Formats: sequence, structure tokens, C-alpha cells
Amino acid sequence: MTTPLRKDAARNWQRIVSVARDLVDEGTPLQLNDVARRAGLGVGTVYRHFATPEALLEAVAAPCLEDLAAHGRQALADADPWRGLTGFLFRTVEAQVTDAALPPVAAAATDAVPRTTELKESLASAGATLLARARDAEVIRPDLTAADLVPLMCGIAHAVGVHGGTPADRIDTAHRYLTALLEGLQATGTEADPRLPSG
Repeated sequence: MTTPLRKDAARNWQRIVSVARDLVDEGTPLQLNDVARRAGLGVGTVYRHFATPEALLEAVAAPCLEDLAAHGRQALADADPWRGLTGFLFRTVEAQVTDAALPPVAAAATDAVPRTTELKESLASAGATLLARARDAEVIRPDLTAADLVPLMCGIAHAVGVHGGTPADRIDTAHRYLTALLEGLQATGTEADPRLPSG
């Protein structure tokens, strides 16, 4: 179990992550010395909390990963295999195009923090299970594999990045691209609606 931080240490941790969040949103690479300067803290303080920029980036991405993992659990509880899969994919691609911390953390071959690995494994497992349920229900083409999902989602996120626009514009574009993709992935003769479920 993780030992709770003292109040001053917890405040410093939050300050560091908040500054890092701003830098990531600006598109500025994380450098711990720069973070310390912008946070008004000593470099040693930052290094005590985060040994590497990668560990700090994972802390910035953690809330998004936690949210996606929770949504994955909800999707698995959905009795409708197509709705569960498509709802999960829509939420995932939304996160990819609106949280700049997520793509590099998701793409990293190794993780600095064990919790990051747990969350990524949870997401991969949820995606694979949801896809398998949709295949078993014969609502998605049988040749689509779990290994296809990540590059397909990354492809949409890249296309949205090229398209640009405000966060709302990017979400709208991602929805249109993913809807078009899902229409092509539906099993022949099915009538499942690929659009994002309401609510």
C-alpha cells in the first residue's frame, strides 16, 4: 500500500503535476528542470517525486487512463456486444484526441510506474474481450483481431491531428471517422448502429 504524502509534499506533488499538465497541453516536452522552475520549486523536490520525465508524464495521463479503465468495465457489463464495443472505442478515441498525455504513454513500450502498466493491461484486456463478444455475436467481421484495434484507433487519432481544430472540432471529426470505420467493420447483413450511443 502506498504511504500517504504529508500535506506539504502532497501540495508539491499536485503543483508539479499541474505545471506538467500545462506544459503537455502546450505541446512542450517535459524537462524536470523546467517543471521545477515553472512550479517555483527546487529541482530536488521535483526529482524526489518523479525520477524521470516519463514518470511525470504518466502521472499527468493517469486520470485519463483511470477513466478509460472504468469505462471499459462499464462496457463489459453492457449486455449488447455491439454497443459495448463501440461505446468503448468512441470513448477511447475521444481521449486520444483531447488528452495530449495519453498517446505517448499508451505507445510507450515500457512504463515508469507499475500502475500505468496495470491500467494499460486493463484497457487492452477490455478491448480484446469486447471485440471477442462482438465476433461471437456475429455483429463484426470475423477477421478483425484485437491486435488490429490499437493501430486503427491510432490511425484515426493521427488523422484527426492532421485535421486540427478546437477540442470540440477534434471530437466531432473523431466521431465521424470512427463511425465510417465501424460501418466498414460491421458483419455483412447486420443492422447494428455504429454511432455513439446517447448518454
